[in-house]
Order: sequence, then C-alpha cells, then structure tokens
Amino acid sequence: MSGWRYSFHDRIRYGDLDTNAHLNNVAVHGFFESARVAYMRRLFPEIEPLGRSGAFGMIFAETHVRFASPGFYEEDLRVDVRPADLRRSSVKIVFEMRCAADERLVADGWGTLVGYDYSTNRAARLPEAVAERLSIELG
Repeated sequence: MSGWRYSFHDRIRYGDLDTNAHLNNVAVHGFFESARVAYMRRLFPEIEPLGRSGAFGMIFAETHVRFASPGFYEEDLRVDVRPADLRRSSVKIVFEMRCAADERLVADGWGTLVGYDYSTNRAARLPEAVAERLSIELG
C-alpha cells in the first residue's frame, strides 16, 4: 500500500455482477464512491458527505476508470485512495482496486471532487481548513 493514504475493504455481491458473472463496470464506480466517502469521513468528520446538513460539500465533477481484470462473486476487494492534485476549488482523488486474496489489480482510476455550496447550488472554493488537511495528505 505504499503511498496510499486510506484503504477501504468490501466484498463483491451477487447484485454487483454482469451477465458474464464478472464485476459489472458500473458497480466499480460504486466501490470507488464508497471508498471515497469513507476516506472523506475520516479526513473531514465535520462534513457530512451523505446529506446537506451544512452549506458546504464536495461532489464528483468527473471520474475516469481503467478496468484491468475481472472481479468475481464473493471476492474481497481493497480499494486504496489518496489525493493527487489540489486546486483552489477541487481535488483529484486517485483509486486502486485490488483483489485481497491475490493482489490482482481489478481497476484503477481517479475522480475530481469539486467544492459545492448547497445554499447557492454552485461550485465553491475549498475552505481553508479543508485545503490545509488535503495538502497534508498530499505530503
């Protein structure tokens, strides 16, 4: 896990499969999103990522996934997460999904999270405290 800031563990469920009995490409985004939410909750416990309890949030503006190998029913997965690029109103988060049993790369990718002000429904600059913590995570 060299260089990764956070690891999220999950298991492939029956409903995550496609007609070839492989992990569905769409489901990969769900695993990445679950890992991202768990990472953000650890890093920013004061920001509720699943609701609009506050005025500020962070939402995906863009995602990219590269599929490397199929995942199969009941395989345990590890999704590693880290920030890669910090800007005024966004942060790029990179992901790597591996099968826990054999370390096989299943997928990797990245997403750009944008600061969002729910009171105005517009993109917003990252608050100073958020940018500072992300900067520390970047190392």
